Amino acid sequence: MADLENILRGLVQPTSLTVRSGEELVGAVESTITKDDERLKEKGKEPPRRKPRLSALPHEEASFPDVAPLSVLHAFARSISLDGQGSARGLAEHWGCLKYALALASETPEKLLLLSPEGRSTRQQHRRTQAHELGAAFGAFTAECVLRRRFRGHRVSIVPADIALLAGWTLTGARYRPRFLAEVWKPGEPGSVLPIACKGHHGRASNSHAQFASASIHLEAVHIGPWNRTPGLLFSTELSTKGPIVVHALRADGDGGALPAAGARVNVPLWDRPLDPFIIRPADGGLPEEAFSGFHVRTRDSGWFRQVLARVDAAGLTAFTGARSATARYLTRRQGQKDYTGQEHAAISSVRDTRQTLLGTRCVGTEHVFRINSQRVEAFTGVAEDLVEHLDNGRVDRYRREAHARFAGEPFAMWDERWRGAVSVRPDGSVLAIRRLRACTHASHDEE
Repeated sequence: MADLENILRGLVQPTSLTVRSGEELVGAVESTITKDDERLKEKGKEPPRRKPRLSALPHEEASFPDVAPLSVLHAFARSISLDGQGSARGLAEHWGCLKYALALASETPEKLLLLSPEGRSTRQQHRRTQAHELGAAFGAFTAECVLRRRFRGHRVSIVPADIALLAGWTLTGARYRPRFLAEVWKPGEPGSVLPIACKGHHGRASNSHAQFASASIHLEAVHIGPWNRTPGLLFSTELSTKGPIVVHALRADGDGGALPAAGARVNVPLWDRPLDPFIIRPADGGLPEEAFSGFHVRTRDSGWFRQVLARVDAAGLTAFTGARSATARYLTRRQGQKDYTGQEHAAISSVRDTRQTLLGTRCVGTEHVFRINSQRVEAFTGVAEDLVEHLDNGRVDRYRREAHARFAGEPFAMWDERWRGAVSVRPDGSVLAIRRLRACTHASHDEE
């Protein structure tokens, strides 16, 4: 059994993440799509609408510095902090990501990120869940890396597509939609939004071809701005049991997805809008206007949608800290506002009542105790204390301006000797920390 402290220290060690793209991958995916569509036509069925053109990532977008496994888990924790977890709501950001603390390792001389023996021994009934969740984790993390290089000097916020779309549409009957939406923003400037489709599997590299064919359907379900011009990103993570973890990546090009400059409007409460569940193809030549099932953010609604994205991002951050009432203020009724009202109780949810000083920054958030290798660990999720005050008071615009000015544009993870644990910090000012629980640290609510 590996020593717990070595396991935790390994979570902050720089590791090489393998990302693959290229024309060969594009050709293989196009061939898979063609075969799938031909089979459907032979059965008398209409092939689904897909992104019409997929292409490889440029080299500068597909290569980035070594990453710490804890940074990947932190990105995943932030992306699922609004997921519905029933009575365990609020625990998801901890256990949902930290259950994979033992699954990621870098045992090769090249320090390649791969599944550990524990990760490879996952029983069959849990492999699908592992593939789904780690596919989302690596997809969200890689999307951020790609977009930070594409939009230099901008911030990238990954929000759950379901929650954002519920502000304008019901999802009943909507079979296809992306996993995430990525908002690219900079205070006071116009922004962009890109749908993100990400999947994972334990098979061979060729399994990714079918996943991309499916992901192109999900990506096509959301159009932002003009018809058929919304860019997007697609990821399929190969969780090999014999080699390194490989993130296969493609992109859908387009000049759509534009968002206007946003200021104080992001501070204004949201209301549900009754938008039609259709994507409108404009009349062209002899072709009449046509409506397809899906989600279309028209240009006239782009200001409203930027408000939606900013407030869902703020809700995810307050949920990450365990602040239920603050989270409720940023969501609409359809987005699940009622799930964050009522009594807060530590036995069934997170409660924001803990302060920690991590890597010199005073943070406020929530903590839970788990076991790794039969040993108790304390996990803390929170945000810089002064930024939390802005979020608690609805000042999303000011929070964003200060987070952009104060925090590095790239995530990082380090061992905090004073706290005696692994700490991850993200550009949004959030922290995820984990350490062995000792008697002297038990129930620490205001640790200096």
